Amino acid sequence: MSKPGKVPTGGGESLSQNPFGSLDALKRSLPNLPATAARESGGVSPESEPGLAKKNRGRVDIRRTTAGRGGKTVTVIDGFVGIGHAEKESLAKAMQKRCGCGGTVKEGRIEIQGDKREDVARVLEAAGFRPVFAGG
Repeated sequence: MSKPGKVPTGGGESLSQNPFGSLDALKRSLPNLPATAARESGGVSPESEPGLAKKNRGRVDIRRTTAGRGGKTVTVIDGFVGIGHAEKESLAKAMQKRCGCGGTVKEGRIEIQGDKREDVARVLEAAGFRPVFAGG
């Protein structure tokens, strides 16, 4: 017997039926679509297939600067055309995650802490931009 106020942790009775059991039968009844039909229906994105061309979203400059930062190196990405602040924030978040460092969006440009030009370029290429290393 358990003490009053205690919650039993024995597990109790098992469920009499699987709530997801009918989904297996439904999955088996669906037709197998070719890759082009699946892509048109939204099943596969063009970016995930290697043979398809990605949309070119324009040139973006990547610079490494230390000026006015107390000697600390910062990677600055600017030259974005046609994207808003929210998309820049999401790009900055992806870059921070990829580089394992901090960063911010200031005055229409993205600033990532440290010299992370190569990692930033990979993130931008995946997003459809054409990164160019500017400066020295």
